[in-house]
Amino acid sequence: MAAITDLNLIASGKVREIYDLGEELLIVASDRVSTFDAVHPNPIPDKGAVLTAISTFWFEHTGHLIPNHLVSVTDGVPAEVRGRGMVVRKLEMLPVEAVVRGYITGSGWGDYQRTGTISGIPLPLGLRESERLPEPIFTPSTKANLGHDEAIDFATAAELIGDRALAERVRDTAIALYRHAADHCHARGIILADTKFEFGLDSHGRLTLGDEACTPDSSRFWPAQGYEAGHAQPSFDKQIARDWASSTGWDKLPPAPEIPTDIVTRTRERYIEAYERITDSSLSAWFARTATDR
Repeated sequence: MAAITDLNLIASGKVREIYDLGEELLIVASDRVSTFDAVHPNPIPDKGAVLTAISTFWFEHTGHLIPNHLVSVTDGVPAEVRGRGMVVRKLEMLPVEAVVRGYITGSGWGDYQRTGTISGIPLPLGLRESERLPEPIFTPSTKANLGHDEAIDFATAAELIGDRALAERVRDTAIALYRHAADHCHARGIILADTKFEFGLDSHGRLTLGDEACTPDSSRFWPAQGYEAGHAQPSFDKQIARDWASSTGWDKLPPAPEIPTDIVTRTRERYIEAYERITDSSLSAWFARTATDR
């Protein structure tokens, strides 16, 4: 098996590295953590494993809704990145992010307060922050190489994709995936407030789910216990680190400050709790699974 240093690195982001394997790719999730688009110098241990394990879980449990790019989390994955790496099929990625919201929060809450809409979709008057929406809504965004993604309406998303019928399939599939994941999470005491999917076309032109799926980095997971509309909710992600970063007086420009040990520990615990509650399995079982070729 090739070592990671023998492979052709073609992309490196805030969290992931992508290596070219010829007809396939190796995607490796790191333990790096960023807030406000700046990477902190110290990692969150096991964060990369959680992101890979949760994506794998959803890929394996949503194949009846749409094909996905996962090939293996063992075969072809170098030993030094087992647990954090997955071999995937190459896709021609679509130029929009498929965001689905079931609750009104984050930037959607801000849009609603200003306009009464999110991504051009009119919503009932009088909604409160974090309130459940009457139905999940599709609120796509652009993919920014630098800076922040920009929220767009469906018509703009269809223009960027270049095929309205395909854009409708993206919308409908994203909402179906959200509903499936939200129902699964609800049964385990977790609210999936919103999430982001990325789709591409495979070598046969079939719409395929790629990137990651319903991870704490691409979604807002809230504990159902104690949920109450009208204010922000605690979450199973890096919100602890983000709140700490906001409190430091840091100007939110690189370089980001080092995160204190207690904040690292609490953030790690939230990621692992999300994985174990969603999958009904332990992170140690995940490492055992990925340690051996299947």
